[in-house]
Amino acid sequence: MALRRFLKPIAKPSPSPPSPPLSPIPNPPLPAPPVTSLSPLPTLTLSPNSHYHHLLHFVKTHLTPPFTPDSLLHFLKSKLHYHPSFSLYDFHIFNWASTIDSYRHNHSTFEWMARTLAITNRLVELRDLLQFMTSNPCPCSDGIFSCSRTESIFQFSINAFCKARKLDDAAFAFECMRRLIDGKPNVVICNCLIHGFVKCGRHDKALEFYDKMIRDRVKPDVFTFNILISSYCRNSQFGMALDLFKEMREKGCNPNVVTFNTLIKGFFRERKIEEGIEIAYEMIELGCQLSSVTCEILVDGLCKEGQVLRACEILADLSRKRLLPNGYDYFVLVEALCGKGDVARALELIYELWNQGNAPSLIACTILIDGLRSLGKTEEAFRFSEKMLKENIVLDIVTFNSVLQETCHMQRTADANKLRLLASRKGLKPDGMTYRILVSGYAREGSQKEGERVLNEMLDRGFISDLATYNKLMNGFSN
Repeated sequence: MALRRFLKPIAKPSPSPPSPPLSPIPNPPLPAPPVTSLSPLPTLTLSPNSHYHHLLHFVKTHLTPPFTPDSLLHFLKSKLHYHPSFSLYDFHIFNWASTIDSYRHNHSTFEWMARTLAITNRLVELRDLLQFMTSNPCPCSDGIFSCSRTESIFQFSINAFCKARKLDDAAFAFECMRRLIDGKPNVVICNCLIHGFVKCGRHDKALEFYDKMIRDRVKPDVFTFNILISSYCRNSQFGMALDLFKEMREKGCNPNVVTFNTLIKGFFRERKIEEGIEIAYEMIELGCQLSSVTCEILVDGLCKEGQVLRACEILADLSRKRLLPNGYDYFVLVEALCGKGDVARALELIYELWNQGNAPSLIACTILIDGLRSLGKTEEAFRFSEKMLKENIVLDIVTFNSVLQETCHMQRTADANKLRLLASRKGLKPDGMTYRILVSGYAREGSQKEGERVLNEMLDRGFISDLATYNKLMNGFSN
């Protein structure tokens, strides 16, 4: 195995004390306007002005007590949120409802309110809501077991905090959730929080949370390890990434293509080229299929190290073994070969991969044709363009006209015109330059009859603006 000689024990930081809890959610006796509002909505005061009285009238009209969580949810979703002036009062109506003795929120109202606050980026209110849920749980929790919807509510909220880079709030929400649920937290929620720490560059906090997760007997999955392995690599601790990979295998977690891609990239970053290639083949032996990203990492890494021909050998080997991913675009390798002047090897590589079912992209074909033309290999450029068209790969008009121009200069205008007809059948739309190239080619070769036929087609298609231009082109045959 390529990894064994790089494995070391993992150092884990000590846990830090939890964040202190916030004050409980406010419970006003009546629905009151919010202290702040989202721009461009207007900010209203708490004074009993006409707008405030309109709000109270609106609530009394559409929400008659005694009401249930379902009727409140219907009012919030179908009535309040369609009103242009009152939609921003949803959280205050929600708070007001909790003060009524005969009413109690359930998981439906909690979930809708949490998602609404998260989506509208009212994260201060969202933290207050989650703390309120901790002290006023769903009625489903009155029995032996906790409410089954609690984790999904907190998962959505934690994800919102992490996206907003409010990781202290995310950690606080996680602790609130742990007090409400039965048993261990879901590993998906743990991954969300670990990923949030990593994205914000808090690698030590991610490791600390992972250590806590293990102590709580939450079994990490492949996503947990992928996040931490990537974080180790980003923090220039590749040896620790390999150690974690070993731990991953010891815990019975099978790596996936993302795991291997991260390690291969890490090997190349450490300039351990042979180990990176070895781990790619080891990945295949373990039954994990290569992805386009895997091939890009290999090819880019080898090209940066000046080992372009080695990259060609690897791609050819993978193609022969039917392991090259469908749709992989190897234009980077073609570009590197043409940049070195080795256009012949680039042409050989494309034909070899193409004959085994790995067709090149239009970009790769264009790069190759430009390389062939720059070295004066017109015949090869013509034949390759012909093969492209037969495989329904159509060049852009500028590159196509360049191939026609050089073919006509070789006194092969008839072949150039056949290529034009084939391209037209495949969807290429010739322009005025296409016809001028062919007319001039026929004129140089003295093929007046064929040239006049192309000239008349050019006239029919509207590429000749006046009689003087037509006569000038016609005189070319006489001269």
